[in-house]
Amino acid sequence: MPFASYWKTPGDPLPGRDLARLYLRWMLVRTALARGWWLVTSLYLVVVADLTPFQLVFVGTAQGLLAVLSEIPAGVVADAVSRKWSVVAAHLLSGTGMLVTGLVTDFPALVATQMLWGLGWTFSSGADVAWLTDELDDERRISRLLTAGARWGQAGGFAGIVGFGVLAWAVGLSAAIVAGGGAMLLLGLVVAATFPERNFVRVPGNRNRIRATAGIFRRGVGLARHDREILVVLGATVLIHGVAESGRLYPKHLVDLGFPGSADPIAWLTALSLATLAMGALALRVVEGYIDGTGVARRVYALACVIGVAGLVILSQAPNSTTAMAGIVLVSGITISVTRSVGVIWVNRRVTTDVRATVQSFLAQAEYSGEIVIGFALALVASGSGIVAAIMVSAAILAAAAMLVYRAAGTAPPKVEGAATTGVNREQ
Repeated sequence: MPFASYWKTPGDPLPGRDLARLYLRWMLVRTALARGWWLVTSLYLVVVADLTPFQLVFVGTAQGLLAVLSEIPAGVVADAVSRKWSVVAAHLLSGTGMLVTGLVTDFPALVATQMLWGLGWTFSSGADVAWLTDELDDERRISRLLTAGARWGQAGGFAGIVGFGVLAWAVGLSAAIVAGGGAMLLLGLVVAATFPERNFVRVPGNRNRIRATAGIFRRGVGLARHDREILVVLGATVLIHGVAESGRLYPKHLVDLGFPGSADPIAWLTALSLATLAMGALALRVVEGYIDGTGVARRVYALACVIGVAGLVILSQAPNSTTAMAGIVLVSGITISVTRSVGVIWVNRRVTTDVRATVQSFLAQAEYSGEIVIGFALALVASGSGIVAAIMVSAAILAAAAMLVYRAAGTAPPKVEGAATTGVNREQ
């Protein structure tokens, strides 16, 4: 969608077009750095640091548990202190963790750097959406812009995988990791210098701020607890991201099926990652044109889940790796990408401005909870009954998510005592 469609609206600190350009470029660069860095780091942890399978799983578990514990406090801080500076803090924490990762090989140190990286993301999730919604101050355009941002993130991921792959080949894994961390820190400085924050009202005074943060948390919980559609999205998010965590099983399944030709499996997996990102960008581009319609978010979310069910069935029954990869592209490229983006938009429409980052943090916490609880359960199924059985159970879970979302009737967001009502869109 052209930048001109996000035109200036009254009260914008920047013209709507300029704010859109700033946000989309930031999404492109940030995702390129994160995806590219993780590609190189995942190899570094195995090849250079020589971590055992248990240590690799432990790193991910420790990171996920810290994120679950930190998500809501980070969201409340963003609502009470500053959305912009929460995003800056996210860059500083994540960038530091990324940079130091390339300088250490000891297991305890790597656990610490990965936890720091994950902690940084908790300060950004929710705060970035809340910041953009307030600064754009136009509910008619925010959904399209958030969808476009997710699409630009897919493009950034594509560029990051290619770029960091070339960089690691040229200068080595460690140097590429350090460069990625340094670039993330620099991007944080760019955010500090260029992101406006004129529509956010900070809670004054330290004592008032402490009381206000408790009030923000209570109002956020009250809103989420009494809004059936938010509860539906949170429940579906737990299910879908539990299924997404089972994606760790896909490479093993592909290896068992055997790759065609004599090409290195790494080449096939890289091509699969790029195809998945391209499919995600294409799907989000289609969604972007329709997301403003009444009831579209619910229907698109449910349809994405159904597509994921089809993809998992194809993957589980595939006679060869080529067919299996087609199923993976459907699940990871369409279902995971679209539901994550549409879920953020759906929740964003139903929250009040004073608790926006807090409730978005509930959504991120639901993602982590699904990855930990359902992901672990699927791992047990895979170890006891095989990967194909785990994939079929994943398909059943996605089908349940589709039914849950499709049956969610449109209702007006509930009124929460003491909440600011600015920025609520009652049309889903």
